[in-house]
Amino acid sequence: MGCVNREVRTNKEEIIEVAPEKMGGTPVFKGTRVPIQNFFDCLASGEAVKEFLDQFPTVEREQVVGLFALMKEQFGLVEELDNENTETDS
Repeated sequence: MGCVNREVRTNKEEIIEVAPEKMGGTPVFKGTRVPIQNFFDCLASGEAVKEFLDQFPTVEREQVVGLFALMKEQFGLVEELDNENTETDS
């Protein structure tokens, strides 16, 4: 499946929330109590983004796509991560 060029949220404040009163200041997906680290742990264990989203329904797909976009902007990561891990069976 090809990559569709869409407007993606890349404003860190729209994707990641850090608040001392929420999860002790652990970075979480905004509007949730799901740590960003959980996402990376799931990917590292071989899970696809769809599996992560199924496990954590409060996280929106757009937040994950935005996180990939932030990673690419900040660290110059390759597009294979985006293409391989954000495809879903829609």
